[in-house]
Amino acid sequence: MATLQSSQSNSDLQMRLRRIEGQIRGIIGMLDDGKTCEQVVTQILAARAAMDSVATELLRCQIDEAMAGQPPEEARETVLRAVNLLTKVQ
Repeated sequence: MATLQSSQSNSDLQMRLRRIEGQIRGIIGMLDDGKTCEQVVTQILAARAAMDSVATELLRCQIDEAMAGQPPEEARETVLRAVNLLTKVQ
């Protein structure tokens, strides 16, 4: 199983996840403040899109790693697992 090797990529993804965490806290606050359903759902969709983007980036890293450092059959299996996961993200 691949792990995120680049500390820069890891740091970037952690920063994005912290931003999403803040969005979620903001959504909770919106509920407390009595914002409209439309406003809350809009923010939920934005947070979900951000999570999908992080998941896609992680899968891209997994594929890059597989193509660069694994024997062809192992790389193929890794890519197939990543593609399978990607269909769940979308």
